Amino acid sequence: MRPVEPVQALIVVDMQSAFVGGDGAVPHADRLLDRVRDLLARARESGALVVQLQNDGEPGTPDEPGTPGWEVHLPVDTDRGEILLRKTVDDGFEESRLEELLREAGVKELAVCGVMSEMCVSATARGAVERDFRVVLPHDAHGTYDIPAAEGFSDVVPAATVSRVAEWALGDEVEVVARARDVVFSKP
Repeated sequence: MRPVEPVQALIVVDMQSAFVGGDGAVPHADRLLDRVRDLLARARESGALVVQLQNDGEPGTPDEPGTPGWEVHLPVDTDRGEILLRKTVDDGFEESRLEELLREAGVKELAVCGVMSEMCVSATARGAVERDFRVVLPHDAHGTYDIPAAEGFSDVVPAATVSRVAEWALGDEVEVVARARDVVFSKP
C-alpha cells in the first residue's frame, strides 16, 4: 500500500449522540468512536483544521435540535479553533460556510469521517470533490445502520455492506484507505 499524502483538515460528520450512543447507535459504534477519537487527536496534534457537522433533524426525529440525541457526542475544542457547523441537508457544503472556512484556512486536502455512510458522509465527500478538494475517506471511520428487509424482494443488508457500497459509489475521485490510522495530517 502506498503512503497516504497528508490532509490539512478533518470533517467529522454528524457524530451525534442519537447515532453513536445508547440503543439507537449504529452497529459497532464503540469501534467507530475509537477511530474518530484517534483521527481527532492526531488532527489536533498536527494543527490541522477540525470541523464537526451537526445535523438539525426534523421534529420528532432522534436528531431534532435541542434533544439529547442532537448533541455532538465528541467535544468540539473551540480553544484550538475547531468549528461546529449546523446543517439541515446531507451535504455539509450545501447551505453552510464549510467551503468558505476551508478556503480561508488554506485547506486543499481533507479527510471525512462519521455517520451515515450512504447519506451525509457520502454527500459531504462528494460535495468536497465537486469543489476540487482532495478527499480521503478512512474505511473504518464511518458507519451506518443495517437496511431492513423489504418483503418480497430483499433480505436485510448489513451495515458493513451498506458502508462499503457507499464508498464504491463515490468512484475513484475519493481516496478510500483501509484504516483511520493511515490518515496523515498537516497544518494548512
